[in-house]
Amino acid sequence: MPTTSHVNHLTKIEREQLQTIVQDILKRAKQLGANATEVDAYLASGYSANVRLGEVETVEYNRDRGISLTVYVGQSQGSATSTDIQPEALEQALQAAYEIARATQPDSFAGLADPSLMAQNYPDLDLYHPWNLSVEQAIELAIDCERQARSYDKRITNSEGASVYTHETYSVYGNSHGFIGAYPATRHSINCVLIAQDSGGMQRDYSYTTARDPSELTAIKELAKEAAESTLRRLQPRRLKTGKVPVIFAADVARGLLGHFVSAISGSNLYRNSSFLLNQLEKPVFAKPVQILELPHLPKALGSSPFDSEGVALKQRIVVSDGILKGYALNSYSARKLGMQTTGNAGGVHNLTMMPGDKNFTELLQLMGNGLLVTDVMGQGVNIVTGDYSRGVSGFWVENGVIQYPVEEITIAGNLRDMFLNITAVANDVDIRGSIRTGSILIEQMTVAGE
Repeated sequence: MPTTSHVNHLTKIEREQLQTIVQDILKRAKQLGANATEVDAYLASGYSANVRLGEVETVEYNRDRGISLTVYVGQSQGSATSTDIQPEALEQALQAAYEIARATQPDSFAGLADPSLMAQNYPDLDLYHPWNLSVEQAIELAIDCERQARSYDKRITNSEGASVYTHETYSVYGNSHGFIGAYPATRHSINCVLIAQDSGGMQRDYSYTTARDPSELTAIKELAKEAAESTLRRLQPRRLKTGKVPVIFAADVARGLLGHFVSAISGSNLYRNSSFLLNQLEKPVFAKPVQILELPHLPKALGSSPFDSEGVALKQRIVVSDGILKGYALNSYSARKLGMQTTGNAGGVHNLTMMPGDKNFTELLQLMGNGLLVTDVMGQGVNIVTGDYSRGVSGFWVENGVIQYPVEEITIAGNLRDMFLNITAVANDVDIRGSIRTGSILIEQMTVAGE
């Protein structure tokens, strides 16, 4: 097993080679007769070390690369991908894409993003922080995390393991507008999954930490304690009686609610008329206190990017102001379909953030008084066309602002349109472990189905 900590870092030569490949493909596509071309290329390297009950289960290395290219012949497009970056393989991929474009029906909405929107001077967002961690050190970290978590309480009887993951990528995007952009990024994480047992049965829970910079990961001792306490809290769950009650979505679950909002404002759902937020621009879609921004240039953030996957420059923008919808999430194709301009969301959103209020989590519980705290959701009961929402959940019953006991085997139901309009408060316990960021969300009332 390699012991050097630098076993997986991408070299300067590899990065320069990737940029050269992108430039060569663009040049060659023009010679073939394509009137526009775009190329997305990446190198990725990393490993994960997984342990369970103090023993190494797996160590997995990955060293990947890929090229995806799209050529346009008139208004017709053809695409191809390759994981082989040898010249012959790339020539074959390019020829295939060109032939597909020649055989495809024209689409008047197809094409590159507008040249004036390209990210000419993009900032360094401090996304690259390689972790000089040998595989042995990663295994030791994982074993230590699991050991501390398992020894926290005798009711923790088993473990599904702990893992340490470190990953770096180098991305290059170029198109025939003359734009070529490239940047490196890293992502590291540690997680621990436990099982606790008492006279009432067994429960499972976990904790994890993830960051661009390994120095910003939660300390092992703290992570082990979080995993243990969250698992123990689930013991002796009860059912709830059916009724209408206020509901708090814990921050990491609330992120999923915002994800449904993103789906509803995404261009592909809008131009297909399959969104409950159709034709809602400049209309109230959230409660008045709600502000949602997109913040693509936050240093080190997991959702940060200097440009989108079409090379479009990104900038901070207001998506929801005082509850009123101010913008969609569009790429160039969906924007043309809707007669609008791209919002720089080819490839997704970048740190879409529901701005927090001034209450912490404890104060949010006090504001709710009596109601349900949701910490886990199950099932796929979300209809973006109608907004209907029905999920199996587990969490905790709260009385007088204090958590009383865990609950499970219950369902909550409502409609996303009503849920968004009935948000009472957003706490300041913002979960930053993804490209959507929010604190815990209190919704005035939802239907809870239990006994």
